[in-house]
Parts: sequence; C-alpha cells; structure tokens
Amino acid sequence: MAIERVREYFKKFGKDQDILEFKVSSATVGDAAVAIGCDEAHIAKTMSFIVLDKPILIVLAGDRKIDNSKFKQVFKCKAKMIPMDDLGDLIGHEAGGVCPFGINDGVKVYLDESLKRFEFVYPACGSSNSAIKLTISELEKYANADSWIDVSK
Repeated sequence: MAIERVREYFKKFGKDQDILEFKVSSATVGDAAVAIGCDEAHIAKTMSFIVLDKPILIVLAGDRKIDNSKFKQVFKCKAKMIPMDDLGDLIGHEAGGVCPFGINDGVKVYLDESLKRFEFVYPACGSSNSAIKLTISELEKYANADSWIDVSK
C-alpha cells in the first residue's frame, strides 16, 4: 500500500506520526479541504505528467490549474498527463493519493510558485484518505524538489 511507503519515507525524518488519516475521502482537492477543514487553496495537489518520455510531478496550490502555455515555456513540450491506470507503475502512487513522497526513483518533482503565498499546505500521503501538514520549506525538503517553477493560472 502506497501510504505505508510514504510512512516509511517520513519515518527517516521522524515525521511518520504527522501523517493524517481520515475516515472520509481526501482524493480530490474539494474532498481534502472538507476532511482537513481548510480552504481548497491550502491543499498541495500533485499532478503527474510525461515530459520527454519521463514521468514528472508538479505540486501546486489547490485553487490553481496548469497553464498550458507556461508549461510549454518551461518544459518545451505540450502538457501530457499520465493516464490514471499508469500512475502506480510510473509514480508509485495511485490516483487520489499521488504525492511527492516515497515515489519511484527517477521521478523529478517541481514545486509551483503558487504555493509560496502560504505558511503551510497539505499534500496527500499515498492514499485517498491521507495528508500531512507541512511548511513550504518542509515541503521543498521532503519532496526533494528539483526546482520551483511557474506553470499555474
């Protein structure tokens, strides 16, 4: 189970006990905001794409969407999302629990500038009913982010 993979990942930082698990779904931004009791903007949603035949993750604020022209400027290709059926194999997490923690080797993680306006955010933790509260600097550290980018609108 992917949440166990994330729990093991956070254990090495002493943060495994900080993972929140809900009795309700947190699979969508709306569901997560209700489960946590916060604004949708504070949900750090993780989107998965194929760039130059390799999987990448982009973490952005829950109230933002990918801007296709900005994406193309940054990555020099059109935004192509990973099909839901391929997420487990390519990323290591299934739809509803995709996060930048405990992912497959070689998956690059990018953080969108839209997150910088918050003190803390809530990314998922590998399952459709989990999250963790992290400061932006903690998110950057634990996500092993490749870089900050501006690809949202």
